Amino acid sequence: MRIKKNDMVVVLTGRDKGRRGRVLDVVDGRERLIVEGVNTIKRHVKAGQDPKAPQGGIIDASSAIQISNVKLVCSHCNQPTKAGMRKLEDGKKVRFCKKCKESLDK
Repeated sequence: MRIKKNDMVVVLTGRDKGRRGRVLDVVDGRERLIVEGVNTIKRHVKAGQDPKAPQGGIIDASSAIQISNVKLVCSHCNQPTKAGMRKLEDGKKVRFCKKCKESLDK
């Protein structure tokens, strides 16, 4: 997968189409992501179950979204783009933006 934790992505489909957010988690093996502020759901929790709401109640939580429904946003050109792979002289593999050809990895 070419999308990693802390990458900026834009949602392509669904009720959150066009929204941008940071990837909080990548669910391995299922090709799903948890994106900050996207695909939020309401969860009903009992008292003592969740440390965020020790008294219980209704909390907002981010749900996973399919990786094919998001596109990576380049930090240099600020455009949604595909990520390519390139090998450097020292043999290290890095991702690069296919629009501006700049490296996405730091």
